Parts: sequence; structure tokens; C-alpha cells
Amino acid sequence: MSLFSLAGKVAVITGSSRGIGKAIAERMAEAGAKVVISSRKREACDAVAAAINSVRGEGSALAIPANISSKDELKHLVDETTRRLGRIDVLVCNAASNPYYGPMAGISDEQFRKILDNNVIANHWLINCTAPQMIERKDGAIVIVSSIGGLRGSPVIGAYCISKAADLQLARNLAIEYGPHNVRINCIAPGLIRTDFARALWEDPEMLAKRTETTPLRRIGEPDEIAGAAVFLASPAASFMTGQSIVIDGGVTI
Repeated sequence: MSLFSLAGKVAVITGSSRGIGKAIAERMAEAGAKVVISSRKREACDAVAAAINSVRGEGSALAIPANISSKDELKHLVDETTRRLGRIDVLVCNAASNPYYGPMAGISDEQFRKILDNNVIANHWLINCTAPQMIERKDGAIVIVSSIGGLRGSPVIGAYCISKAADLQLARNLAIEYGPHNVRINCIAPGLIRTDFARALWEDPEMLAKRTETTPLRRIGEPDEIAGAAVFLASPAASFMTGQSIVIDGGVTI
């Protein structure tokens, strides 16, 4: 078997109707996994699943919508995937929220709580729902899509950065808990990627110019440039890696 093969695996990817999550789902399907496309809107999930099935063959992708802010919907995502596909071998916690753009002094309590709930606590919920079957089989891989925001501060997305730093620690803690059961959990920390989620950053000409000027590769990233790391972390190639974070940022943080 190839070091990077996901043949026979079932992968659930949240926030996979667009952007980084969609790219991860496409590449995991290419590596042989059956992928579950999940985001809030069924139509968007169905469209991505249909596109993958048209390329990889019917049954390669399945759409199961879920809102990450609902514990019940996340539990349904896990239960329905297990019912229809038999198991979950790979979980990618990619979905996140950032309803506020500006200095921390201006953020409302409601906005701050939403960021922490959706970016940290929802991951905790989903992992807790999924991990028991991985622990029972003594095999599983979990990937959290964090951000380089978790490694440094920001004048405009501070609360988001705080939540992403918490995700890095969530992975470290759970790696210790799950390690004895051969369940691995790692993070990816992307820099600025051309997604709808980060549109406020890369559509601002001044901010984009400043970012590209301070990036050794002199550009921002594309969603597909994150997907390969997720395939690696889910594959046999990363079988001795847990509790770690892979930074993919064009060199910004160096």
C-alpha cells in the first residue's frame, strides 16, 4: 500500500462545501477514501458530493449537512455516517466562524462566544462523538484546521486567533489522551488562503500588498495547497505523528 493511500477509509470533513474543506475532500477522495461532505446547507453539500462522484465513481462522496453550532447535528453527522458507511476512520475539523473584523475592544460578548463555541467547543463535541469508535478499533486520525493566527496576534481578527490557539492545545491534549489507543490528532495551520472565509483579508488591496510583501513566496495560498497536508496526516505516512501542527503559510511566520 502506498504511504499516502486512503483506500478503504471513510473520512468526514466539516466545512467541505467550499474552500479548504472542499479541497481536502477532493484530494482525500483522490487518495481512495470515501468522503462525507458536510456544511450547513444541503444544496451546497450535494453539489460537491455529486462533483466528486462524477470523477471518482458513485459512492465516493456522501452529503450529510450539519451546523457546527448544534451538538445534536454533529452527533447526527457521526451517527448517520456510521450507519451508512460503517465507520469513521478520518475526521477533519475544518469548519469555523469569524463574525467580527476589528480590534478586540469592539467585539461583543455574543460574537466572542460564537467564535469560541464554533471554533473550539464544536471541535471538542465532534471529536468526542467520533473518537470512541476509533479507540475501540485502536486506529484513527483526526485533523484540526487551525491557523497561523493561533501562533501570533492580529489587530483585526484577535478573537479568531485566540480560538485557533486553543485548537492547537486541544490537539496536544487529546494526543496524550488518545495516543495509547493508536488514535492520532494533529493540526494544520494555514496562512492567508484565497477562500471566501478570508475574503475580507485578501480583497483589501492594502492588506494584500502588505501580506505578499512580507511573505517569502510573495503570494497568498490556494485551498489545494493545504489539502496535501491533510492527506498526509490521515495516511500511513504520518503514523508516528501526533499532537503536532504543520504550518503552511508561504514562509510568513519565519
